[in-house]
Amino acid sequence: MAKRLLVAYGLWALGGPLGLHHLYLGRDSHALLWLLTLGGWLWDLWHLPRWVAAANRAGTPGDRGGTVPALSPLRLAGQVTVGTYFGLVAALGLPGVPALLAQPLAVGLGVQLVASVGDQTADAPQILAAAFLASLLFQGRVLAVLPASLAATIAAQRHRRYKPRGVPPPRLAARLFHLGLVCLAFAAPLAYHGLCGAAGVLGILLVLPRAAADVLLLPLRIGWRLAEILGFAGSSPARERGAGFEASGWSERRRWAYEVLGLPAGASAEDVHRSYRELVKVWHPDHNRQRAEEAERRFIELQEAYEELAGPRR
Repeated sequence: MAKRLLVAYGLWALGGPLGLHHLYLGRDSHALLWLLTLGGWLWDLWHLPRWVAAANRAGTPGDRGGTVPALSPLRLAGQVTVGTYFGLVAALGLPGVPALLAQPLAVGLGVQLVASVGDQTADAPQILAAAFLASLLFQGRVLAVLPASLAATIAAQRHRRYKPRGVPPPRLAARLFHLGLVCLAFAAPLAYHGLCGAAGVLGILLVLPRAAADVLLLPLRIGWRLAEILGFAGSSPARERGAGFEASGWSERRRWAYEVLGLPAGASAEDVHRSYRELVKVWHPDHNRQRAEEAERRFIELQEAYEELAGPRR
């Protein structure tokens, strides 16, 4: 079916960045290039008449006699640029894949894509081998994408050739299916990386209000703490409960000490000292050899009780 120039112009105006005019003319590689790079489609306006004529001639069988396409500086620059771009995308979107595998593969595919634009193509195995060799020499670093792209471009130019003419193209559904798979493989790692980055940013945004509130309330908390230390403000209920517990434990201990010394609670220091000296004489182990264990236990209790009552007064 002959291609019409008016239809090509209409598709260019409606979906130029999506490469619809290239799909109409059977230039799938060119359409995929614009889909993945989102650039350059404005220049297609001046080339549409030539491409429509070439698409109408593509269905006729013919032999170019083994001729090699002329060297194109524009195609050469495009291969280096797109190869480097694909390598950087792989380094960004596939951090979990080894760099020696992901980056040269992406670079080689980018160079091969540009090499297949129009009526030309190149040997993909030679391009991939050059990209992997250059990346291996630079140990898979991110900066290796540029040398790998240059090496793959040189290999593509050395093995460039024309596509065979007269070969019927696949059905439109099959072509769209293949293009969709390639776009999905290209966009999925970037989408995953973007979602991870968005989740991290969202977590930071959720923490920021709490951190800001803590910073704003910090002077107030410092002032309240100073007021508590200086005695101008009361303690919190939790601290009061803790102080009450300590006071309760202290009272029980002192009550036990008074009982051991045989004194009423609140007895004077003189009474405590006198009772302690009298009981120590009674329960000294040297005076109670017949009941040494009981005397030792009572003697230790007297010592602890006296230290409990007389210690703070020393």
